[in-house]
Amino acid sequence: MEYRILGKTGLRISRMGFGGIPIQRIDAAGTKILIRQLLKAGVNYIDTARGYTVSESYLGEALEGIREHFVLATKSMARTADAMAKDIDISLAGLRTDYIDLYQVHNPSPADLEKVIAPGGALEALLAAKAAGKIGHLGITAHSLEVFRRALELPWVETVMFPYNIVETQGEELIRQCREKNIGFVCMKPLAGGAIEDATLALRFVCADPDVTVVIPGMAESAELAQNLAAVSNTTPLTQQELASLEQIRKDLGTHFCRRCNYCAPCTAGISIPGVFLMEGYYSRYGLQDWAKARYDAMEKTASDCVECGVCETRCPYQLPIRQMLKAAAEKFGK
Repeated sequence: MEYRILGKTGLRISRMGFGGIPIQRIDAAGTKILIRQLLKAGVNYIDTARGYTVSESYLGEALEGIREHFVLATKSMARTADAMAKDIDISLAGLRTDYIDLYQVHNPSPADLEKVIAPGGALEALLAAKAAGKIGHLGITAHSLEVFRRALELPWVETVMFPYNIVETQGEELIRQCREKNIGFVCMKPLAGGAIEDATLALRFVCADPDVTVVIPGMAESAELAQNLAAVSNTTPLTQQELASLEQIRKDLGTHFCRRCNYCAPCTAGISIPGVFLMEGYYSRYGLQDWAKARYDAMEKTASDCVECGVCETRCPYQLPIRQMLKAAAEKFGK
């Protein structure tokens, strides 16, 4: 296993980490087996979140007795100091640990990020927890280029997590800036939420980029772990055949794949268009129907609220048929 230093944190982590979303599909016993396999393979970076239902608790049980062998990262969508302080304590209890190596602000909008850093915002609680030794380092996760850019300006940000894969390369320049600023870059969605079927090629593409510190594919099965380990271990340059396959994947997914760049915003009807498609991806590709539907149903505006004005489609740099895609999402989720 290749290891990298995670930017300013100084943490030595495996080039491939473990994404904790899919373990919601299995159980605590299955998670324990998987974590032991990670340990044996030298994978020492684990990412989870308060929002991933049972993920923290399953991981906490699985890590008992071997916690010190892992760099543990989690995150919260809390935006105020009080809410974040509560979430940090819940994370510590669920993960059965007295410290968390990296705590991240989870996917804030530009407005949310300003709330986080304002007086009384979540950053106050994060800094207090860091001073108390409850957490070691601070980071941010994003799906928006605007938030990614803003994060690079904030002195407390030690890591950034952002989607990067064969069909989502819009963050490449900012990823390069991460390395220049010694900010660790955590690559999420290497398989584009499961849209890319060739996991080996997807991971080889990501790991060919030296600016990526760690890639965190979601895994719930031993076979997935073995396949991903083999892909990351193959450090030979991409072949001409692989490069041709990359272009074919881009061609196949390019016309009907939301990259969550958010250029379509603001929606006339107030719909979070990338949010709808994100939940649809979890529903269709991750096998997390109940989890995705619950979050979709909690949205203030859903796909069925579309008034079909078409303004979003004029802004989309990928010429997606957004109105058609929203109709399909509304049918899938039933609203």
